[in-house]
Amino acid sequence: MKAKISVIGSGNVGATLAQRIAERELGDVVLLDIIDGIPQGKGLDMYEASTLEGFCGMVSGTSSYDDVAGSDIVVITAGLARKPGMTREDLLMKNAEIIRGICRNVANVAPDSIVITVTNPLDIMTQLAIESLGFEPHRVIGMAGILDSARMCAFIAMELDVAPPDINAMVLGGHGDSMVPLPRYTTVSGIPITELLPTEKIEEINERTRMGGAEIVKLLKTGSAYYAPSSGAAEMVEAIVKDQKRIIPCSVLLSGQYGLNDVCIGVPVKLGSAGVLDIIELNLSKEEKQALHASAKIVKENVDLLKQA
Repeated sequence: MKAKISVIGSGNVGATLAQRIAERELGDVVLLDIIDGIPQGKGLDMYEASTLEGFCGMVSGTSSYDDVAGSDIVVITAGLARKPGMTREDLLMKNAEIIRGICRNVANVAPDSIVITVTNPLDIMTQLAIESLGFEPHRVIGMAGILDSARMCAFIAMELDVAPPDINAMVLGGHGDSMVPLPRYTTVSGIPITELLPTEKIEEINERTRMGGAEIVKLLKTGSAYYAPSSGAAEMVEAIVKDQKRIIPCSVLLSGQYGLNDVCIGVPVKLGSAGVLDIIELNLSKEEKQALHASAKIVKENVDLLKQA
């Protein structure tokens, strides 16, 4: 039986994600948006493309949560996008209201689904989604580390002039300026980048990774990234649908791992058909652990700010 995958939000990220899911034949896709006509039009356009691209599976658009009922996976992309000069934290209050409303509806119509959050500020919205949905934490996962790691891979590929698929990077922490790139766990065909690049160049790549989203926002001027974020979410959907048990950095609720409690933050997890199957604890250096805790502190402060609002 095909998986049913609903994407909430038909903007650039949501629509591109729906297309990627359809073209990978991961399941039937429902694209939902509150603006009537937009998801229906985009869904029909994508389905018509199936005859040319050669993929099988239904793509449909809707403005009714009734059509989301029975979804195996729900990906939340709806929310305001960052604008130049705006931090992810600036989005906090406005997107929190959107996420709460979406989660109420998802909990009603798809109570057994696995939910992937993409809306920024990512870690805070993931924690809010867990509380609003009332789901077990292993069924609510934030798409962050996989995107940050992909950006780091891209920058390394540019620097070394090598094939991007040969690079594996690991970025932990909050999905923002406090993220924690881990060069020690980053390799090119198994070769640590610490053996391929000088320390100063690695730090330049680390910093560009931290500012990866802001760099694109600055260039676009009127929008934010959507090609790479949609690819990151599609990878997570595929890992769940196919029960791949892939190790992917994602934002999840910690309960003692890395010495952290009651905070959603990016760490490596094993993803499979039940969602988060395991949280992997890396052997971090003192400096890396301090950086992770500093990143978690920022997330906690914003979560507390949201609770006080």
